[in-house]
Amino acid sequence: MAASETAKDSALRHAFGNVLSFFILVLIGVLAFSIRLFSVIKYESVIHEFDPYFNYRVTQFLTKNGIYDFWNWFDDRTWYPLGRVIGGTVYPGLTLTAGTLWWILNSLNIPLSVETVCVFTAPIFSSIAAWATYLLTKEVKGTGAGLTAAALLAMVPSYISRSVAGSYDNEAVAIFALIFTFYLYIKTLNTGSLFYATLNSIAYFYMVCSWGGYTFIINLIPMHVLLCIVTGRYSSRLYIAYAPLVVLGTLLASLVPVVGFNAVLTSEHFASFLVFIIIHVVALAYHIKGMLSPSMFKVAVTLVVSVGLVICCAVVAVLVALVASSPTKGWSGRSLSLLDPTYASKYIPIIASVSEHQPPTWPSYFMDINVLAFLVPAGIIACFLPLSDASSFVVLYIVTSVYFSGVMVRLMLVLAPAACIMSGIALSEAFAVFTRSIKFQLPSLSGDSQVDAGNSDSGSAATTQTEAVKADKIEESAKERPSRKNKKKEKETVEKPSVKSRIEKRLLVLPLESSVIALLLLVLLGAFYVVHCVWAAAEAYSAPSIVLTSHSHDGLHVFDDFREAYAWLSHNTEVDDKVASWWDYGYQTTAMANRTVIVDNNTWNNTHIATVGTAMSSPEKAAWEIFDSLDVKYVLVVFGGLVGYPSDDINKFLWMVRIGGGVFPHIKEPDYLRDGQYRIDSQATPTMLNCLMYKLSYYRFVETDGKAFDRVRQTEIGKKHFKLTHFEEVFTTHHWMVRIYKLKPPKNRIRGKTKKSKS
Repeated sequence: MAASETAKDSALRHAFGNVLSFFILVLIGVLAFSIRLFSVIKYESVIHEFDPYFNYRVTQFLTKNGIYDFWNWFDDRTWYPLGRVIGGTVYPGLTLTAGTLWWILNSLNIPLSVETVCVFTAPIFSSIAAWATYLLTKEVKGTGAGLTAAALLAMVPSYISRSVAGSYDNEAVAIFALIFTFYLYIKTLNTGSLFYATLNSIAYFYMVCSWGGYTFIINLIPMHVLLCIVTGRYSSRLYIAYAPLVVLGTLLASLVPVVGFNAVLTSEHFASFLVFIIIHVVALAYHIKGMLSPSMFKVAVTLVVSVGLVICCAVVAVLVALVASSPTKGWSGRSLSLLDPTYASKYIPIIASVSEHQPPTWPSYFMDINVLAFLVPAGIIACFLPLSDASSFVVLYIVTSVYFSGVMVRLMLVLAPAACIMSGIALSEAFAVFTRSIKFQLPSLSGDSQVDAGNSDSGSAATTQTEAVKADKIEESAKERPSRKNKKKEKETVEKPSVKSRIEKRLLVLPLESSVIALLLLVLLGAFYVVHCVWAAAEAYSAPSIVLTSHSHDGLHVFDDFREAYAWLSHNTEVDDKVASWWDYGYQTTAMANRTVIVDNNTWNNTHIATVGTAMSSPEKAAWEIFDSLDVKYVLVVFGGLVGYPSDDINKFLWMVRIGGGVFPHIKEPDYLRDGQYRIDSQATPTMLNCLMYKLSYYRFVETDGKAFDRVRQTEIGKKHFKLTHFEEVFTTHHWMVRIYKLKPPKNRIRGKTKKSKS
């Protein structure tokens, strides 16, 4: 009877725990969704940043014309006169996901616009990513750690920065795909199920469709497999987890048009194929070992290793031959900039010019992951107690993500889930130790007899020391890797872990006062984290870049100049007119003004961008000739000198010079610098004062305050009074943030020649 009652109580507690976990996960999902709505509440439901406008435009085309037209869409409004094949150059995961959501909602008679669905796609998938984090961490360290990690991910500022309402970028769904792929890999590793291995390949396929960061997955998992093989942790479960992923995942990845045969031809994927060969050699060795005698096994191993080395050498030789012809040895520019942080600044300035490709500063770590940076080391230590295949994977994940985040600030987004997982494990283990210590000591305070675990103070020191020695011996025996030769030893030590766990519970009892104080400190730490995350979501990452605000003594000021300029272009120019600007504003111009642009944020053609940079860096007449050859009718520049907007074209101008000079050698950066300094005041060089960008930015600027004082550069400009000969100003926004100029028509050369001949 007692045993049955105990079993019922245990089942009841288990059921209650599952129900409680479910409701906690629902609350975490609500939290992850609602904390990302500050941008909609404070501003309006609008698409943010630059790239999301292209994704929104593509989603509009998909929902209007269907998927077949989407795959075959040639966009003639971008990269004039080249154009762009959208279906073959875009990662379709985000677009297909949002389009599917819109179709489902409209099928249910919920008439939401495409823009509304795009705005709220990122918050929805943030909730799903939090649940995926719970599943992943649960496979590593249990339910408590999973719930804690999910709650941390729901609020982490680094993830919020890329998933607020309106941030309709690839990372909105890619982070979920990343975490879910890792979860299915760990699940397959723990269970050895071919079903989960197949799901893992499908999840990897969705990741490939969503983001170019899928190469992180196809390199991290082979690194973990190789680590397990080297450390003697090979098993059939490891083979099942990895082999189907490489075969089926690569086949599926090659179906994505933007990837295609790059899935087998580029260097980013070669590590997975090499480890694929190695794991088959190891599997063959283990298979032969069970069939042969020890003497024959040595001969067979020698043969297998020899054949394996020959195959590996042949594969390496083929790979070397394939990539030797490429100047980058088969690596993409972004991958090389990760492996060599100085590569982009030396050879590809277009990559180095992007702000999110710069290395982060130390304060950015505290801003983006806050207190998690201090909890990660504790989580790594907890993963080694004890070390398993799953815990070794998350340790490898955090180590690699820390390195990549230190190279490129954009990859702080990849670090955030790993930091949340490690911090969740650390907090869960810490709470377990402290609450267990309080639980064991509370009965002694009330005068009752001690519970089963007892307190270490009641026993003698000699007994405790003896138990500690026994625990060490048990731990040493448990650390030995079981093999087929010592199955008897494995059977003998089946009952020892329970003894070990009881002894560890005795030894890990802390003083009551210390446990209570530590719990209070952890709660305060969590409260500080929540306050920081809410502040980051409400203030730092909620403002859309298309609408700017500033606070002053007379209240809130809203700067809506970008939409004002795009609306003017849409209503006052011809449909076929071409607009030239720096590539940052290409997506917005195409999506909001519906006008053809010369370059945009895709940055696939460095020569075309260098042509625009050369025009901006040239004198007015030479720039007019370049733009006229491209059939440009309007030139758009962004200027922040009047209101103090720092991300204007004058601050980006040196990158235009560097990119243009990389293709056209007559553009030299030293010509625009005075003693190595970039200046726009009276000490600026004549080349700088006469270039097109300077003139278009500061034309009539002296009329604003009489001094022409630039609030961004904090100085008066050098050349205040000048006239334009080949361009005319047609529109300047209210705060002078966007200025639009029109190319003057060429002079009538025939009339000029006639007059000259008559004279």
